[in-house]
Amino acid sequence: MITFSKFKPLLIASMLLAGAFVSSCNSSKNVLYMQNSRYNHEEAIVNLNKIKVQPQDQISIVVSCKEPEVAALFNLLVANNRLGTGSSGSNNSGQIASYTVNGQGDINFPVLGKIHVAGLTRQEIGDYISKRLIDEGYVTDPIVTVEFGNLHFSVVGEVTGPGVYSINNDQVTLFEAIAMAGDLTIYGDRNVTVIREKDGKRTKYQVDLRDDSLFNSPAYYIQQNDVVYVEPNSVRAGQSTVNENNFKSVSLWISLASFLTTIAVLIFK
Repeated sequence: MITFSKFKPLLIASMLLAGAFVSSCNSSKNVLYMQNSRYNHEEAIVNLNKIKVQPQDQISIVVSCKEPEVAALFNLLVANNRLGTGSSGSNNSGQIASYTVNGQGDINFPVLGKIHVAGLTRQEIGDYISKRLIDEGYVTDPIVTVEFGNLHFSVVGEVTGPGVYSINNDQVTLFEAIAMAGDLTIYGDRNVTVIREKDGKRTKYQVDLRDDSLFNSPAYYIQQNDVVYVEPNSVRAGQSTVNENNFKSVSLWISLASFLTTIAVLIFK
């Protein structure tokens, strides 16, 4: 006669195993951001890093003042760009052309000539040009507006929307970059990699989104041309083969537990 005691250890073990696996898959410690945060507590912001212009970046610079004819002398128009950066003239379209920063970090600005802009923020470039226009007697009330052209970063890997995203602000945080990509999927490893190329050198940073210390990372503020890579976690990696996928499938263990339970019910009914 078949007794329940023969099936009891197997049944309990199967159900515990299924429960443990489900629990481990849903463990909040593997997915929550900033788990050791301190709330209602002011913290000094470190590594505050605004976007600074680099060689090969494109920027537009618009000078405005009370006398439009004077301001036009310092604005690079689209048609004039075909004749070479820094040439002057008029254009009926009124569209402002972009400057491409050369390898030495310079642009050729109308009237003022060569200006070194690499390593400067938009505000710093605008302030510098404004000061020179006033000091050299060209314009008494200039308003200089600097905008980014081709600046971007990339997000790849286990995110909802991998792709290349434009930089329009002076600051872009890692969280903002991830948000633009639709956030990490449930299969994304929360220890992300940021690849940065600057001054002919490549640096790789690892930032653990689960640790509040991420705000102190030099990669917390994204720079142009950065690549944010989100690796797949162990669950996703295990699904790369059919055998591992079947072995680690939650539904498999639930089905197994349900099957054994049904057998026990039928035997002792």
